[in-house]
Amino acid sequence: MPITEQLDLTLINGYLEVLDHAVIQQMLDLYSQQSGIYLAEIENAIILENQKLWQEQCHKMKGAAASTGLCKVHRKLVEIEKSEQSWQIKSEHLQELRLLNQAGMKVFEQWLLDQ
Repeated sequence: MPITEQLDLTLINGYLEVLDHAVIQQMLDLYSQQSGIYLAEIENAIILENQKLWQEQCHKMKGAAASTGLCKVHRKLVEIEKSEQSWQIKSEHLQELRLLNQAGMKVFEQWLLDQ
């Protein structure tokens, strides 16, 4: 999969122009921590079958993914945020989101090491 499918290179190259590697690494680390919280809350929304919580947490994670440059994660969240599908389908979306998030962070980490 091409890196451009995973990362918004325009955005993160812009970060690289004004921030050093350590700051960008801190940004990625913070996103990693926060995304874990968001994913847990999205899972909680499924357990509780709480549409409002689902939308709120998907919305928060969507913004965080966009500002971190994880475009594939962002696109998935745009797709599912306002979903009215069954909780079983939402559970499947969550599993896909977890995989996309892990893959995106791994690609970002490798990109940063290559700079």
